[in-house]
Amino acid sequence: MDSSTNRSSLPDSDVGIYECEVRLKFRIIEEQMTMSNRDELVETLIDAFAYGNDEYLEALDSQVDIKQLKDVGEASPTMRRQLIRLRNSSRLA
Repeated sequence: MDSSTNRSSLPDSDVGIYECEVRLKFRIIEEQMTMSNRDELVETLIDAFAYGNDEYLEALDSQVDIKQLKDVGEASPTMRRQLIRLRNSSRLA
């Protein structure tokens, strides 16, 4: 999701903080060096999964769980401030 998307036209009820859990299981053919660098590995895996099945990747399973936080206090201070900014900007529009 692009965080730079302009959401100033959304009403308060359309802006919230969500906790998302994604579980992906697949087989991939990849270089060993990529598999040893965690940051590069995560980026490679997400790119490969988004691209879809091909001769280098077999998707086996995917599960997504999304929950809106009822208590905004559970979110980080940075996310709470951003939520307030988004809500305030929609009121001014």
